[in-house]
Amino acid sequence: MTIKENFSLASFSGYKTGGPADFFISASNLDEIKSAAAWAKEHNQQIFILGGGTNILFSDEGYRGLVIKIDDKNFWFENNKLYAGAGAMMPDLVESSIKKCRGGLEWAGGLPGTLGGAIRGNAGCFGGEIKDNVESVTVVDYAGKLVKFNNQDCRFSYRHSRFKVEPWIVVEAILNLKSDQDKEKLTRISQDHINYRCERQPLEYPNCGSVFKNFPVAKAPAQVIEQFKALIKTDPFPVIPTAALIDQAGLKGHTIGGAQVSEKHPNFIINLGSATSADIFSLRNFVVDEVKKKFGVNLETEVEFLI
Repeated sequence: MTIKENFSLASFSGYKTGGPADFFISASNLDEIKSAAAWAKEHNQQIFILGGGTNILFSDEGYRGLVIKIDDKNFWFENNKLYAGAGAMMPDLVESSIKKCRGGLEWAGGLPGTLGGAIRGNAGCFGGEIKDNVESVTVVDYAGKLVKFNNQDCRFSYRHSRFKVEPWIVVEAILNLKSDQDKEKLTRISQDHINYRCERQPLEYPNCGSVFKNFPVAKAPAQVIEQFKALIKTDPFPVIPTAALIDQAGLKGHTIGGAQVSEKHPNFIINLGSATSADIFSLRNFVVDEVKKKFGVNLETEVEFLI
């Protein structure tokens, strides 16, 4: 086990910003994860668990403690079940399941990041959520205790699970798939989602996807519901697209430093090339304040900000 010191985190964030971690380790199996956690405890260091980095903004000052990068990318199929390490990349899982004519993950076509990150945040898009596939999740705590949770035990909700608020490290999971599916149909659905992202999202710039959760209709003022009623969609319950709120607040293209509210998809904040994490975070706060003034709603962040 090699622990690196003063290790740059910028390449591990979709935004390509952020300073160094005091300590960093890439852990490719359970023993290495346990050893890293034990080292952190022995040296009185706090821990941050890193997956694909597609939903995280690191501070320009870096991270004071140990970053454990989960890198177990192994996965295999048994009948209609997919067994995978938390470091397995979602695009690989989607592509491989389709090749084996296993349905159930095609909704995630184009979804970036690792399986562990998807489970932690109950990733979802195009009407699907990872919770709909999860049979069980194996986790370990910082003391090395191994526990297996069933789907209900994970306490999944909208873009959330217990792993966001409790000190469990996702190690692996079993996903339920559907066997003997039409490979061409699965491929078409997945590719349609990938094409949609390419056409509608600013993937040519460093970004971390949608910054804010879509806004629940149940929490919206009546006048806001009326104004956006034609855009309300189910995700997985009735929501007003936050991109529309940001757009109608006149924020599309607004820039702070090297960070910009994307003109292509206003729920994305993009790095134009010279942004700092502080620029991105300031722009995030500006959007929150302006949408609150305009519509009286409080946006909830989907990206995790370690600022």
